[in-house]
Amino acid sequence: MNTSNNTILITGGTSGIGLAFAEEFLRLENKVIICGRRKDRLKQIKEKYPDIITHECDVEIASQREDMYKWILQHHAETNVLINNAGIQLMADLTQPVDLDKVYSEVETNFIATIHLASMFASHLATKKDGVIINVSSGLAFAPIAFMPIYCATKAAIHSFTMSLRYQLRATSIKVFELIPPSVDTELGHERREDKTQTHGGIPVAEFLTEAMEALKNDVLEAAIGQSKGLRAKREEMFSIMNK
Repeated sequence: MNTSNNTILITGGTSGIGLAFAEEFLRLENKVIICGRRKDRLKQIKEKYPDIITHECDVEIASQREDMYKWILQHHAETNVLINNAGIQLMADLTQPVDLDKVYSEVETNFIATIHLASMFASHLATKKDGVIINVSSGLAFAPIAFMPIYCATKAAIHSFTMSLRYQLRATSIKVFELIPPSVDTELGHERREDKTQTHGGIPVAEFLTEAMEALKNDVLEAAIGQSKGLRAKREEMFSIMNK
């Protein structure tokens, strides 16, 4: 992937991995567009980085995804990179009836939004010389943590979907990447924590970003980062260790 001179749309770009990508791609002289559902956070980022284009969009809502796609075509038709990064991480006790509203929210945000956006943008990106789709999954796609079963299942689905998407787009110019993070110290999962200031734990975002950018530069289409390599290679063994 050429990491400069692109126009890049990043979902979930207001914090964590998404914001780190926005900052790095801006540094590399790309036009960067981020979307997020938190208006105050979008405003703060715009004040800090005037060159980042912000767009309010809750990717959990299909109509807002469709409106964003139309807005991109109208105002930023040169967009050639889509990064599907938005996600939420909740707990679920499967010994009790689940809260279906939470399940729908997690599946819609983490998985269905990725399918919908990738399918909408595919024909547009296919007209670009350097069209790229980057889906962010997780090492937990391969070795799930059992108390977050829906999150882990959505990331496993992202892995499977990305393989199929890459195959279906093989005759186009679009490169389809899957980035597989380990645990990264971001806000992910703050919805399920009583202490909202507590971070996720894991490797620093900067450490993840260095390895992820190297993978993109070298066209590593399925890139397991850090400890995710072990989760992918030894999934059954790691599942037992992580869920003791």
